[in-house]
Amino acid sequence: MPLKLGVNIDHVATIREARYRGRPVGEPDPIEAALLCEKAGAHGITAHLREDRRHIQDADVRRLRAGIRTRLNLEMANAPAIVDLALEIHPDIVCLVPER
Repeated sequence: MPLKLGVNIDHVATIREARYRGRPVGEPDPIEAALLCEKAGAHGITAHLREDRRHIQDADVRRLRAGIRTRLNLEMANAPAIVDLALEIHPDIVCLVPER
């Protein structure tokens, strides 16, 4: 079985949130980064939606699901709002990550 590359885009969102937290737009755009990774040959995109939303935001997850063509790996807390979002968007892979 050949190796496959998955790229985690959390830190792209971290930079955006540090610069533009609470604003409707900001850069760098994690979805744009994900699309560039796919274009460069990545087989999947990983995003970690945390309870405190310090990196990836709910809107990012929705845009990722709509925009990428490869697998979406959603790392997530076992929190009701995040579970509801996962059930809505149907990521290809879910990885439950304890936060406390």
